[in-house]
This record gives sequence, structure tokens and C-alpha cells, in this order.
Amino acid sequence: MKIIGVTACPTGIAHTYLSAEKLETTAKEMGHEAKFETQGVKTENCLTKKEIFEAAVIILAIDKEINMDRFVDKKIKKVSTSQAIKEPERVIQEALKEIGTVEVSKTMHKSPSVSKPTLYNYFMSGVNYMLPFVIAGGIIIALSFAFGITASDPEAKDYHILAATLSRIGGETAFAMMVPALGAGIATSIAGKAGFAPGIVAGLLASTGGSGFLGGMIGGLLAGYVTDFLTNKIKIKKEMMAMYQLIAVPLLSILIIGLTMVFVFEQPISWLLDTLTNWLNGLGDTSGLLFGLIIGVMMAADMGGPINKSISTFSIGLMSAGVNAPIAACMAAGMTPPLGIALATLLFKKKFTKEERTSGQSCWVLGASYITEGAVPFAVSDPIRVIPSLMLGSATAAGISMASGVTSIAPHGGIWVLLIPNVIKHLPMYSLAILAGTVVTAFSLGLLKQTVTQESKSTHK
Repeated sequence: MKIIGVTACPTGIAHTYLSAEKLETTAKEMGHEAKFETQGVKTENCLTKKEIFEAAVIILAIDKEINMDRFVDKKIKKVSTSQAIKEPERVIQEALKEIGTVEVSKTMHKSPSVSKPTLYNYFMSGVNYMLPFVIAGGIIIALSFAFGITASDPEAKDYHILAATLSRIGGETAFAMMVPALGAGIATSIAGKAGFAPGIVAGLLASTGGSGFLGGMIGGLLAGYVTDFLTNKIKIKKEMMAMYQLIAVPLLSILIIGLTMVFVFEQPISWLLDTLTNWLNGLGDTSGLLFGLIIGVMMAADMGGPINKSISTFSIGLMSAGVNAPIAACMAAGMTPPLGIALATLLFKKKFTKEERTSGQSCWVLGASYITEGAVPFAVSDPIRVIPSLMLGSATAAGISMASGVTSIAPHGGIWVLLIPNVIKHLPMYSLAILAGTVVTAFSLGLLKQTVTQESKSTHK
């Protein structure tokens, strides 16, 4: 049998590729031909017309809408990326037996059975727009600090023109686009292309007006809903439609959103953000430890899922307000699950299959690069024992980081940004936090997991 399909998650990163790998590997183990197109950061392993025509089974492991035109008159099995990762064999068997399959009709422009987008989907769309500016801008800022803390200041003794240029590119330009991009992404996900301009304006007003990322999120939603109403809910005569869409919609939407942001939301949200900022900056050792434990548990709870992305997005947003401790804790907590698993596969070989020990080698690189999703396959195979172990290790790392007052001016980059001078405050304690979280994760796995033989016996009882 020839099995093909498409995998795609909202962020287009780990779950997209993990689900494709699981389905493809499982299908081949079952004796079938398999090819899966991944619609991640870019579309790879693209399906050809011939492959679609000849396919016996088409599986779509998707968490977002995709174009369905090429699958017209073909039967498809649609599942989530999480289900494909957890139960690849079951998904394939059901597809082969045509359980839960639907035939794509010519009127079906988008993927079938995709639930109505939620606020979380809208926010994640905004985050996808924002992340390139945050990651690139943050790391470029970090590179400028390598010349010295004040090297970008023309009045400073250690002034360096390259440091000033990097600071301008990363901080004054790329990083400054973080909140406008967030607003634009949210608005566009609601209203389509028409929401882009009002979303940018809403985000820029939030950024310059002091309401920060919270204002950008609310402004993006407002921009999206207002623009969607103006674009799709008001009936306009056909002869007036072009002028209405070109002039009236952007004019009215930007004016309504601008006035509302300035006179309704700006002051209360700015006050709320300032209060939150002052509280976070004033955290003592005890309260910092508690907040760090919460961050760690959330980061490891679903390893790249909604809970993980919620706390990491919140921490990234705080960077725009000058609060850089939570993102450091997030990064430490996000690195330790794969690193801890990698260490455990070396120290407790009898607890893992040969395939898992091989996969564990890649977890060194994934963990060091702050790709928490590297732990997903291990969590899927034994969630009751693995997930608590990961949560314990991540809580340890984030707790030590927050309690020690560690901050990071880089929002991503994993262990590699530690090599850039002046990026991490209290670097020795941060290194200790990552090491402690890794060791706690590894020994928790060694304690909780059964040996492979015992585990296999228990699953067949």
C-alpha cells in the first residue's frame, strides 16, 4: 500500500516533523510505502500529483487549516499531530479500513473537521508573526553586549561602532517590531489580509503607549474583529465594493481601533503592566523560587503544547517591559527535558529500548538548542513515568534560575547564547540550574521507569 499525507502544526516546528516521522516510520514497519509532506517553517517533501493519484491512503495530521484543492475526490483521514505522534499505528490502521475518512469535495477549500479557531489559535498566530523579530532581535542585541555592557552608547568609554549598529538593528528595529507583529498576526488570523494594517497600528500604539504586549494582544483581537465585521458582515453593492475595500475598510478600522486603544485601553492596561512589572522585578528569593517552580512545571507539562507555549509567550512578552528573569527560567526549563533524557539513556540503559537509546543521542543537541519537543516521543511512550520526571527536573532548573536572580537578554538560542559575554546575568548559577535540572530529570527517570523487559511484560498483562 502507498500511504501519503501532510503534517502541519500552528507553529510549524517540532510537532510537524515529529508526527511525519512517526507516521512514516510506522507505515514502513507495517510493510507499506510512505511519504509525508511537512508544512513547517517551509513546505518540504512535497507531494506530487502522481503520488496523490496513486495513493491508497491519505492521512492529514494537522492542527491548522490547509489547502485541500489537490485532494478533491480523494478520501482522507484527518487527525491531530498529537494523535499521530501518540498512536501512529492506530491512525494508519483506521485509515486503511476507512474508519473516520471523508471524501474531499470540490467545494471543500479548507481542511474538513477543523474546529472553529479559538482565542488560543489567534494568539498563537500572533506569536508566529512575532517570534522571528524576538529571536533574531534578541540574539543580535546579545551580540552587541559582547563588546561591553555600554559599548553601544556613544558617550561611553568602551563605545564601539559595531556594537552600536547591532544594538540599532536588534533593539531599536527588530525587537521594537515585536508587539506590532503580534497585533498584526492576531488580526490577520481573524480577518485575513485586511486585518494586517489595523493590527500593525494597534500593536504599534500599544508599544509606544506603554500597554506593551498585553495591549498588543487586546489591540490585535479588536483589530481583527472590527475589520472582519467591516469586511464580511456589511453588505455593499458590487459596484462600490472595490472602493469600499480599498479605502473605507482600512480607514474606518484603523480610526476605530486607534481611538479605542488610546482612550479606552491604554491607561488601564499600562497600569496593569507596570504593576506586574514592578511585582516581578521585586520578587525575593522565596517568591522567585515559587514562580520558577510554576514556570518549570508548565514548560515540561506538554513540551511545546498549549501550556508550554502560554508561559513562554508570557515570558517573551515581559521582555518588552524590561523583565528578563522569566525568559531565562523558561529557557533553562525547556532545555532540561531533552538533556535529562539524553543523560538517562546513558546512565540507565536497561530502562530504554535500543531505539530509544539511539534517539537519546539526538536529545543532547535538541536540549542544548532549547527544543523541548525532543522529549515528546519518550513522553508519549511512557507518559505516567516520563512526564512527572520531566516536570520535576524543569521545576528544579527554573526554580534555581528565578531564585538566583538570573536574567537573559536573549529569548532563545539555548546553551549556545551562554558563550556570548554579558548575555546571562549570574552565569555560574544559571549553568548550575541547567545541570541540576538535567541530573534531577535523569535520576527521576531512572527511579520511576521500569526496565525494558519488565515494562514490556506489564503492557501485555
